[in-house]
Parts: sequence; structure tokens; C-alpha cells
Amino acid sequence: MSLAIFDLDNTLLSIDSDHAWGEFLLEQGAVDPVEYREANERFMADYNAGTLDINAFLAVALKPLAENTPEQLAAWHQQFMASKVEPHILPKAEELIARHRTRGDTLLIITATNRFITGPIAERLGIDHLIAVEPEIIDGHYTGEVTGVPSYREGKVARLEAWLEKQEVVLDGAWFYSDSHNDIPLLEKVDHPVAVDPDDTLRQVAEERQWRIISLRD
Repeated sequence: MSLAIFDLDNTLLSIDSDHAWGEFLLEQGAVDPVEYREANERFMADYNAGTLDINAFLAVALKPLAENTPEQLAAWHQQFMASKVEPHILPKAEELIARHRTRGDTLLIITATNRFITGPIAERLGIDHLIAVEPEIIDGHYTGEVTGVPSYREGKVARLEAWLEKQEVVLDGAWFYSDSHNDIPLLEKVDHPVAVDPDDTLRQVAEERQWRIISLRD
């Protein structure tokens, strides 16, 4: 039995759920249609380029959580799951998860997308363990702030190391599946790094280091 770690966006899903949530908010008229769309596209481009300022991004991304009631957010998320997420869950990803589950491996999603968005997605995939950006909640309401280290780039490594200290799980023999060059710091830490439908930068690194490359797309 080993630890099987999965990135979420563009790995187990064929979309980036953070960006898709932004698009969903625009469709609901919940955010400024010009300012928010421009920011959503700019941050997505920065992420792909590996130049994302995670704190600047989170200041914008978490603001709608603070500006709406928990009840409204929950209702929106149900719609979001049905219309934006469910159609983009990759069957081959579910097969991969099932293979690791059958082996008795501990399953973990680690993502730079916040827990509000990703918690229900992890539950839908049947994965109990999730490391995600943690939005601050006070008295049952989101504040728009972040608690702890954002799980992005080297932050994923730091968050995983902290998680391992609390679990009866070791990193020896671990797998990590990701599509993004932003996850190279964590891919370097595991015994079985796997590039999944990788971006060009990750593909080049994976080929140079002879990491396994797979596709979960149909």
C-alpha cells in the first residue's frame, strides 16, 4: 500500500475548476462582468506561464465567497457541480482512482484551488483526503482571507509534509499525477512521478527525466 496523490484541475478533470467557477459566477451575474472576467483570464494565463502571484489571485478569487451568504454559495455550487464539473470528470481518471483504491492505496487530492470549490469534487470522486487552499471562515461566513500556506508550487510540498506528520502515512513509494509544470517541486519528491496530459514545459521535463507520461483524455 502506498500514497496516491492526484492533482485535480486538468488532471482528474478536463477543466480548471477554479477558472470554471469564475465563469460560472459571471453567468450568474454575481461579479462585475468586465473587471472579473479580465482578472480571471489574466490569472489563468499567469498560472499557465508559471508566474502567478498566488496572494493577488486569492484576494480576487475569494472575494465572492465573502460577499454572499453560505446558503447562496451552496445553491450555486450545486448548480456548478451539475453543469460545469460533472461533464468534465474523466472516465479514465475514475478508472485510475479505482485501481489505486483496489490496491489499498491511500488516496489524496492536492490542489491550488480552494476547498469551497474542491471539497464537493473530492467527495464526488470518493477521495477522502484533500489538501487545498483554505479560505478563512469566521462564525460560519467566509472572510475573503486565506488561512495557512496556499497549496501552490512549493506550497504543495510544505502542505503535504505537514499533512504527512499528522497521518500514519509515509511518502516512500508514493505516486503523484499532475498535468502542470507548477507541480514539478512535488513531482520531484515522490518515487513515482507521472505527467498526465502534461503542458509543454512539464512534458519536456518528464521526457528528460524519464518520468512516466500518460493521457486520461478520450
